Amino acid sequence: MTVGIVLLAMIALFVGLRLYSVLGQRTGHEQQPVTRPETAKAAPLAPPKTEEASPAGAEPSGYVFEPEAAGGIRAIVSAESNFDVARFLEGAQAAYRMVLEAFWSGDRQTLSTLVSPDVRAAFEAAIDERERAGHKLENRLVAIERASIEDARVQGRVAEIDVRFDAFVAAVTRDANGEMIAGSMTDAIPTHDVWTFRRTLRSNDPNWVLVETDAVE
Repeated sequence: MTVGIVLLAMIALFVGLRLYSVLGQRTGHEQQPVTRPETAKAAPLAPPKTEEASPAGAEPSGYVFEPEAAGGIRAIVSAESNFDVARFLEGAQAAYRMVLEAFWSGDRQTLSTLVSPDVRAAFEAAIDERERAGHKLENRLVAIERASIEDARVQGRVAEIDVRFDAFVAAVTRDANGEMIAGSMTDAIPTHDVWTFRRTLRSNDPNWVLVETDAVE
C-alpha cells in the first residue's frame, strides 16, 4: 500500500508520496468505505524540547507512539536528527484524508500525483469496477479520532513506520439513478486501520511511501 504527500507547510512534506500498496488494498470502501478505512514527506521525529518532561510515548502536542516503536524511533532520529513525531503524524493524517477523498470521488488525476504506479493501478481497477456498476460513492471523513505510531524499525538505511488511524466515516453508495443502495450519511462508521510508511534514510528523496494497509480491531 504509497505516495508523495502535499498541502500546506507539513503537506509540502508530502508531495510525491506514493500510496496504498496493493499488499493490503481493500476495495471495501465501495459499500462500507473505510470499514478498515485505508503516505508523506520526510517528517522529523525528535520530540520538541519542552520545559517539562512528557509522559513516555507522548509528544507534547498530544501525538503518541507505542512502547514497541521507541527503539525504531530512536534509530530513525539517530540517522536523521530532524525527524519529528508530531510533524510526521500531521502529514500522515493529511495524506490519509487526501487519498481517501480522491479514491471515493474517482479522482484519478489527484491519485496519480499521490501514489506509485502499482498502487494507482489497484485504485483505478476498483474505480473502474465501481463505474461499470454505475455506482457512486458519497463518503465523508467525519473525523480522525486518533493517530499513533504503532511500531517503527530500521534495516540498513530503510525505515518503516506503522501508523494507526482511528476515524469515523459517513458512507453512502448510490446507483446510476441516484438511489441510495448502501450506507448512511447520518451514522458515522468507526474505522481502524494501520498504514505502513517506508523511506530510505539520508537519501535525497524526502518522501515517505505507503507500502501496506491493514484493517484492525
